[in-house]
Amino acid sequence: MGDPRRQKKKYVTPKRPFDSDRFEQELQLMGSYGLRNKRELWKHKTDLSRYRRQARNLLALSIDERALQEKELVDKLVRTGVLMTEPSLDHVLDLTLENILDRRLQTIIFKKGLACSVHHARQLVTHGHVALDGARVTTPRRIITVNEEERLMFTPKSALNSESHPARIAASDAAIRASQPPEEVDESDNRFSGRRDGRRRQGGGKRR
Repeated sequence: MGDPRRQKKKYVTPKRPFDSDRFEQELQLMGSYGLRNKRELWKHKTDLSRYRRQARNLLALSIDERALQEKELVDKLVRTGVLMTEPSLDHVLDLTLENILDRRLQTIIFKKGLACSVHHARQLVTHGHVALDGARVTTPRRIITVNEEERLMFTPKSALNSESHPARIAASDAAIRASQPPEEVDESDNRFSGRRDGRRRQGGGKRR
């Protein structure tokens, strides 16, 4: 029969469903962080709204009344790596959606150099190649704490443990390209694109 309790939505939908500015912002974030759909983005946005609401409610209280709850909220955000600056309620109000998206398992796998892109990182997680303390983790949207970040690795039976694996080589090449100055990357890309465009033009002339 399952759980008799009624399942509740874990996110809040936008009040203005047809807002072009919000569409562009959401699509940009989905592409940058490799999100599957907008529901994932709305869930993290709801979490951010909840943190801000808690901070505003605590600021309305006296210092003695909010001392314990303020410490619990700030310690949680510092433990998860969402709050990196001075721990205070004012800094909680300054948090952005990117601060939470940066702590996703999918994003951290890419930043650690284990995947060549955020989309590749999502594939590795969902296919069961990523483990935390030896236990397989298959949830890309999981928020990773600062202590857990150092304990992320490939599963023992994964073929990606070999550094000669093509995916590992591609990930290392992507990390090298990311560390290079943007000017050098742009020049090489322009040279390649110029050759490709020239071939297209020649081909187009022949077709005509």
